[in-house]
Amino acid sequence: MTGYRPDQDAFGRVLLERLDGNDRARIVIERDDGFVDAEDAAAYFDVFRKWFPVERQALRYVRGRVLDVGAGAGRVALELQRRGHDVVAIDISPFAIRVARRRGVRKTKVLAFADLDGSLGRFDSVVFFMNNFGLFASASQARRMLRRLHSLTADRGRIVLTSSDVRRTKNRDHRAYQQRNLDRGRMRGQIRLRLRFGLIATPWFDYLFVSPGELGTLVRGTGWRVHRVISRSENDYYAAVLEKDDA
Repeated sequence: MTGYRPDQDAFGRVLLERLDGNDRARIVIERDDGFVDAEDAAAYFDVFRKWFPVERQALRYVRGRVLDVGAGAGRVALELQRRGHDVVAIDISPFAIRVARRRGVRKTKVLAFADLDGSLGRFDSVVFFMNNFGLFASASQARRMLRRLHSLTADRGRIVLTSSDVRRTKNRDHRAYQQRNLDRGRMRGQIRLRLRFGLIATPWFDYLFVSPGELGTLVRGTGWRVHRVISRSENDYYAAVLEKDDA
């Protein structure tokens, strides 16, 4: 799948509604155990000074030509452009890419992360912000895509990512879901979900949250190593920088 059809593009539709002035538009998140939540889309439009501190710190490690994976409304691509980087923004959501273009992102492509190949050229940095390490989906796909990114990046290439350590949750529903995953042989933070907006719904997909320790285990044998973890003790959200083993 290169990109969502209009009747599947719930995430992008919310971003478009928000851009057009509908401040009440919410992304509905439906998990496969029946848990439902709603998210305000405002954060996808935040200027740099409103970002989480770990994200602001992590951006210091981005260098050279950049691939922004899961670009959404383009907040990361726009900040990197402002800093002089050559940025290519990709997203599976055609409406999200439309929003990013309208906001000023110069180089965009509707493309699922799993379909990424060499057609976009080589990059010095690949970024996954706003928990977008989740797009790696599962342990097996993470290892496969990490090897692919190794071949698509320069000799001193970096991956700058954010994720959340779900082990730290106190929510009983989330803890039960994590145990259900472990009982099924899945990673604790492997979430199967879909996004909804009105009658529009994405297909079901896996989204992966990992602890820093799990991240270190996942990258072994893929050509990458964890160079740095940026975290705050009071929050489960963290950033990490991966560098090539031979860099």
